[in-house]
Amino acid sequence: MKIVETRFLRGPNLHARKPCMLAVIDLQELDEIGSHEIEEFTDRLLAMLPTLHEHHCSPGYPGGFVERLREGTYMGHITEHVMLELQSLAGPEVRFGKTRMIRGRPRHYRIVAGYRYEGLAEQALTHAVEIVHAAARREPYDVAGMLAGLKAWTCRHGLGPSTQAIVDAATARGIPTLRLSEDESLFQLGWGARQRRVQATVTGASSFIAVEIASDKELTKQLLSAAGIPVPRGHVVSTLDDALQALQDIGAPATVKPLDGNQGKGVTTAIRTPEEMKTAFERACCHASKVIVEQHVAGRDHRVLVVNDRIVAASRRLPPMVIADGVHSVRELVDRENTDPRRGVGHEAALTRIPLDAAAAECLAAQGLAEETVLEEGRCVTLRGNANLSTGGTAQDVTDILHPDTAALCVRAARRIGLDVAGIDLVCRDIDRPLQEQEGAIIEVNAAPGIRMHEHPSEGVQRRAGAAIVDGLFPPGDDGRIPVIGVTGTNGKTTTTLAIAEVLRAHGWRTGYTTTEGVFVDGRRVMEGDCTGYWSARSLLTDPDVDAAVLETARGGILKRGLAYDRCDVSVVLNISADHLGQDGIETLDELAEVKAVVADVARKALVLNAEDERCVAMAANARAGGEVVYFAFDLHHPVVTSHLAEGGRAVVLRDGAIVLVGRDDARAVVRADRLPFTFGGRARHNIANALAAVAALVAMKVPLQTIARGLVRFACSSEANPLRMNTYQLHDVKLVVDYAHNLAAYRCLLDTCRTLGAGRLVGVVSAPGDRRDAELREIGRFCAEGFDETIFYELDEDRGRPLGDTVRVLREGASASGRPFEVVLDMREALRLGLERCRHGDVLVYACATHMSDISAAFGTIPLKEECSTYVPGLRLAWSSDPDVEASRPAVASSGNMRRAAVLPHVQRPD
Repeated sequence: MKIVETRFLRGPNLHARKPCMLAVIDLQELDEIGSHEIEEFTDRLLAMLPTLHEHHCSPGYPGGFVERLREGTYMGHITEHVMLELQSLAGPEVRFGKTRMIRGRPRHYRIVAGYRYEGLAEQALTHAVEIVHAAARREPYDVAGMLAGLKAWTCRHGLGPSTQAIVDAATARGIPTLRLSEDESLFQLGWGARQRRVQATVTGASSFIAVEIASDKELTKQLLSAAGIPVPRGHVVSTLDDALQALQDIGAPATVKPLDGNQGKGVTTAIRTPEEMKTAFERACCHASKVIVEQHVAGRDHRVLVVNDRIVAASRRLPPMVIADGVHSVRELVDRENTDPRRGVGHEAALTRIPLDAAAAECLAAQGLAEETVLEEGRCVTLRGNANLSTGGTAQDVTDILHPDTAALCVRAARRIGLDVAGIDLVCRDIDRPLQEQEGAIIEVNAAPGIRMHEHPSEGVQRRAGAAIVDGLFPPGDDGRIPVIGVTGTNGKTTTTLAIAEVLRAHGWRTGYTTTEGVFVDGRRVMEGDCTGYWSARSLLTDPDVDAAVLETARGGILKRGLAYDRCDVSVVLNISADHLGQDGIETLDELAEVKAVVADVARKALVLNAEDERCVAMAANARAGGEVVYFAFDLHHPVVTSHLAEGGRAVVLRDGAIVLVGRDDARAVVRADRLPFTFGGRARHNIANALAAVAALVAMKVPLQTIARGLVRFACSSEANPLRMNTYQLHDVKLVVDYAHNLAAYRCLLDTCRTLGAGRLVGVVSAPGDRRDAELREIGRFCAEGFDETIFYELDEDRGRPLGDTVRVLREGASASGRPFEVVLDMREALRLGLERCRHGDVLVYACATHMSDISAAFGTIPLKEECSTYVPGLRLAWSSDPDVEASRPAVASSGNMRRAAVLPHVQRPD
């Protein structure tokens, strides 16, 4: 077996509505060989991975997968289960997966599997293939060593328990989470202008100065002492002599710690002798150049978590220890304690394994013990001078018995330092008594406090510390999301996206939008290129200057990476027609519709669909519960529309030249279609359809109708506002139309519109992308030859997998079948010049499948070229309108006798 391809679908995708890894494997000699056909295969596999016994598989109960193995299942399916198990053994549990044969590719299987960490999933797949191969060939495999490597990777790159608790809490509230670096625990919670950032438990609201103060333990003590908060006396020293003098001044016992240490590193307590001071000083100097020698406060170690001036949790921390049994040595007792499944390496588990290192040896020596000592039953052996969880300590929740006076002191301490999230370390004998009463003291104030002890205490009540931090960043009811509209379909995506964005900007929102021309923020392009996929959308969702996002979402982006958003407010599906068929395993229109439906399925407020496209209409069946379906159509009386209106739904339709919102016992005119510049006075029917869709989306977003009208009448198909979409120019006495049309449906719309733009002939300079199938190219060639009065075919300057001239060859085959004359000029610029030569006075020259605006000037050089930005045709105003740009006449949407269903009112009201 070998791995042919891997990719990560980071959001909702064709195979699942959650992130997953897609892999293609070639089974090679193991193709069509079942597990039951290889002697002892199942036993060998289970010997390597006994935990596979727990997999359910299709039977739906533990052991179900083993039953499938013994009955016989294929190697692709087995590889999927092994991959999932390896991820679960090395990191967070992962269970989602499915495997299918790939149509038309013998031996090849597609595995789709969930993941938590991309790097771990990639390694798990590689090892899964090797393990299955080894089991089939009766070869040994070092599973233990491999798992140790995977766990080490997870320890280095996975999320710590504090970060995970915050991410889980945000997810539970529906707040989107984005990891901004695969090597750091830096997360964005929320989108756009409403985002917040966290790194471990440091938030974007955490003051840099406060964090710096907290890292300086002496400065922290000074500020707390000045506020009347009890702290231990101490000195900062940099030499051993100064440390010995400090011990003499303060008096034994003393505590030594690095000035800016953390996690208890380099801390030694209860120092009494100069020899102990020498050892403690040297250990502390390994972590900082300056050391604190301070008064040792008697009592138990406690940690109080303060978030936004509120006590969230309190824990009693106990140093790592074992209880002797009279039989086993200290080392054996520690080894046994470390087998507790709650203990892991570093922060991977609720507790950390107890280390037997130099610090443990010194602690044992202070008790007159060694690692090999066997003690009488019942004796408690302490293995550390501090109680940090990172060195094997445990925690008991004491939140409910924290004395109110001590709680108030902790809040004051956090405020004095200036931290929104603070871990207050204090020592006292009894946490249920006031601190001053028992000579207790606050020892440290920690920025970025670990919250594992509160989320997973060894004893006591679990506290939702991560949720408290998230609640501090996002008040109740705030999910951190900005309005997001996803736009997909075969044709019209860019124009519809731009039209919606123009209105949202008029609405006062800083709007980000992605199109095939780039990424834009509030009208300014910040990235150039075809930006209709995952990374472009993500760039907007992470931009703090974006109040709303409109995301053109293309087929290729969905298939390559999935969506960048788990859900959006409104999804728009414009149409489904033949394009890109034969690519990425998508062979039919129904399969193409499944890809586009990924966008439809994530709409949480409204799904906007083309009522006149049956594949769009079919998507309504999967609309989210509680979400609205809004149809758009030219025909108010279309059966889908009338049925929808009768059931209480809404639709946007064209009636007597006006775009009208109907439904819910109401009908309101929005704007006349011929007033919209991008409809060319109502002649561009395809752009009227785009306008209907845009209005439906904006209505679903509750944008006022007057705002919708004012925004749309200011949007034109200019080379600046909407490049390569029906851009028109005057070239001497010839009108030039430049358009991106590249499939049959787009060519139909283009020709329908261009025939209305002038009284002369249509001269077409046309092409098509070379990665389309021959059948589609022939049909485009035939249609263009029949539709234009003169047709010149050229070859795109792009490598689409065909040799130069091959695309034109297939276009010629289609054109030849039409029986109409045509010409072929491979070079696009020469073809444009020839097209202009063929034009007469008043003709329309159409440059289609255009990819770069610069090609026009390159072709025509110094010939004067004047752009004609399309504007609306002047007409009458609505009587109720105070804005001359909004409505042109009062449409009679429901005159007597022309209404088929009672769901539509018998009049049209003015917009609010």
